[in-house]
Amino acid sequence: MSAVQISLRFDSGTLLVDGLDESLCEGLAAPPAGCVWDARVKRFRAPAWRYRDVVTALTRWSRAGHGTFTDGARRYNVLTLAQRAERQAYDHQREAIAAWQAKGSRGVVVLPTGAGKSYVAEMAIASVQRGALVVAPTLDLMNQWYEVLVTAFGVKVGLLGGGYHEIEDLTVSTYDSAYIHMERLGDRWGLVVFDECHHLPSPTYLHAAEMSLAPYRLGLTATLERSDGREALLDDRVGPVVYAKGIKDLAGEYLADYDVETVFVDLTPEEAAAYTDTRATYKNFLWDKGISMAGPDGWGRFVMMSSRSPEGRRAFLAYREQKQISLASKGKLAVLEGLFRQHAKDRTLVFTNDNDTVYTISRTFLIPAVTHQTDIKERKEILDRFNSGAYPAIVTSRVLNEGVNIPEASVAIILSGTASVREHVQRLGRILRRREGKRAVLYEVITRGTVEEHQSGRRREHDAYR
Repeated sequence: MSAVQISLRFDSGTLLVDGLDESLCEGLAAPPAGCVWDARVKRFRAPAWRYRDVVTALTRWSRAGHGTFTDGARRYNVLTLAQRAERQAYDHQREAIAAWQAKGSRGVVVLPTGAGKSYVAEMAIASVQRGALVVAPTLDLMNQWYEVLVTAFGVKVGLLGGGYHEIEDLTVSTYDSAYIHMERLGDRWGLVVFDECHHLPSPTYLHAAEMSLAPYRLGLTATLERSDGREALLDDRVGPVVYAKGIKDLAGEYLADYDVETVFVDLTPEEAAAYTDTRATYKNFLWDKGISMAGPDGWGRFVMMSSRSPEGRRAFLAYREQKQISLASKGKLAVLEGLFRQHAKDRTLVFTNDNDTVYTISRTFLIPAVTHQTDIKERKEILDRFNSGAYPAIVTSRVLNEGVNIPEASVAIILSGTASVREHVQRLGRILRRREGKRAVLYEVITRGTVEEHQSGRRREHDAYR
């Protein structure tokens, strides 16, 4: 048995064990964790994310005298990085990195926007001293992380995404590029940092974690929970939540103090009549077809059934119209005008649910708009001018919900949005960067007598609103 030689290699996002067949599993209670017999190549195979478990099992097997084991799977380098401007970490940052290290340098850290999650990642990279990949959901965030890493460590940093394919020991990627290329590059980094990791559990993006063998993993987010519950998949692919602090925990000392105010507006008589009629058309269709929108497949069934008949198409148009009436009522624009006057000297962000309303507000009040249609260079120029004070206000739909650095913002006005708690916590986070003497305020403008009232109540169950 001592002559047996076993080796491990990376193969297209998986691990292959050479030299071990079913008859040689003596000393192993079972095949190494995650390994299954692949009859096509007559070898045990495991998903790359089980690398640490497989190496641990085979190392123990070898040390017990059953044979020799060679790890040929990893291709990442051991580094000698030094933080160029190491600063005094806040208590919550030190606690977060200590909790992460205590769990084997794997796990998710939940901290609100503005609490310094990027510095936690810097400390993690400096701690493990292995090639590291940072994965971010947008090109804007990819560029921000590039600047963070270059500034922090003063080394060449690669980019994967946005037309770049530059692979370095420290590299930043988008989620889209990570899952596309990980089957070839999954052996290249020993640490993967998943920023805004609530995006990761989607069926496609999850491949970015599953095809990487990185033994060290860090997830960062302000709002982990997903409506589909798939955040539970992170426990294995990244690690469990090792540290969590909410907005209320850090407000005042590390984040700006803030207030949340709800402003109710009424529909005009014409809007109220139209809302009642269109909502009745929509609800009657749901009742007739036995569709419950509260169920997991409610929306899908509604879309499918509404496409099959003229009655269904009328119901779908009615759904859109009643929603638009509640989200963009005339009373909301009047409230917005008053809030602009009240906060004329404050940097203000206006959030809506749709681009049509964004452009209406932009034209009405002569303020710049940022949507998914805004060119990257134009978006950067708008945000730079906002931070400098040249622009006192910006109106946007959803593209500024997360990951954009706008520290000067102190007022957020939410004219409309989804029922998602995450979305509203993210929007609140946009205005919480701490500054001496700053007290932020978030206004939630709700149309009375519509479904918005119920959605607002659900959002307020989050402790950030209490």
